[in-house]
Amino acid sequence: MSDNVKKRETIILPGIGGLVLSGARPILAIILAFAVSAVMIVAQGASPFEAYWAMLRGSFGSVAALANTGVRAAPLLLGGLGVALGFKAGLLNVGIEGQIYVGGSAAAAVGMIPLPVPGWLHLILAVAAGFLGGVVWGLIPAYLKAYRGISEIVITLMLNYVGIQVCSLLVHEPSPMAEKGAFYPQSLPILPSAQLPILIKGTSLHLGIVIGLVAALMIYFVLQYTPFGMRTRMTGQNPEAARYAGIDVKRQIVLVLLLSCGLGGLAGTGEVLGLKLKLYDYFSMGLGYDAIAVALMANSNPVGVVFTALFFGALRAGAGKMETAVGIKTPIVQVIQALAVLFVIMIGFAEYARTTRREKQEELKQEVTVDGPELN
Repeated sequence: MSDNVKKRETIILPGIGGLVLSGARPILAIILAFAVSAVMIVAQGASPFEAYWAMLRGSFGSVAALANTGVRAAPLLLGGLGVALGFKAGLLNVGIEGQIYVGGSAAAAVGMIPLPVPGWLHLILAVAAGFLGGVVWGLIPAYLKAYRGISEIVITLMLNYVGIQVCSLLVHEPSPMAEKGAFYPQSLPILPSAQLPILIKGTSLHLGIVIGLVAALMIYFVLQYTPFGMRTRMTGQNPEAARYAGIDVKRQIVLVLLLSCGLGGLAGTGEVLGLKLKLYDYFSMGLGYDAIAVALMANSNPVGVVFTALFFGALRAGAGKMETAVGIKTPIVQVIQALAVLFVIMIGFAEYARTTRREKQEELKQEVTVDGPELN
């Protein structure tokens, strides 16, 4: 075997192994999270096997359970895709929560107005308004990051609170969107022509989950096989090298962050047009922050985001069944989620440390091989 073939093998095989490890990392993290949570369940006097079996039945045990899982996964999927897309360009969009509120507000504003257009067009306009609401909300952090060097983390986080209060203002009187005399601050109802279709009759599973799946496939294709995706990945991996290669890094940062925020707006759009059918005060309840955990656990892979969003959705859907079956309170689900993300990060650091140590050892071996003949 020639030296070139040997070198090629040493390059390819670690890459394949790294890919396998990257895919196995979330699975291992989930197993560890369930194992640690099992100890907590035992400490409460319950059987972890019965608890997890009840959770599984509540998530996948019937058509209604499956639909509930899909409903809960839909906003996490779209929001997680927004965070993952930003990660690919080296950006951390922690403003998905605010973008959910703004996107949902924009979609509701269009969805409650009787427009002289066909029903399908009214729905498209409402969905587009939600996406554009998120895009507009991202203009400030995108400009400040690209042209002023201000951290997008700080700006998007601060805008979360502004977005929540903007939504609150819209559903309180005397806002024209607010429903007068309502027992809880809410908007006028979304017209039937602007509501997302229900996929399974008798359930709440709406078209939002399909929009999320299509978006995941599109983002994966764009990132892997288009010039835009190449520019995005180069910007995230090494901005200086990307700039040297002729890429307009500032423009790329703006485009990616706007798209990321638009996906956050779509997450809110699905909740309002498909599930709530009204705009409510504080309707998100932290979905945007959970979307960040979804993206982290998926290692920013759009396809991985689909599975992690479904995993988080299944946990939430099965929590109620677990509580009624064995008496374990639903907050244990949040513990499992947090542990899974924590273990993913820990495993990633361990892999990075092991890879770095191996590379240093290889460098030392090469130095000894080169210097050996001269010492003799």
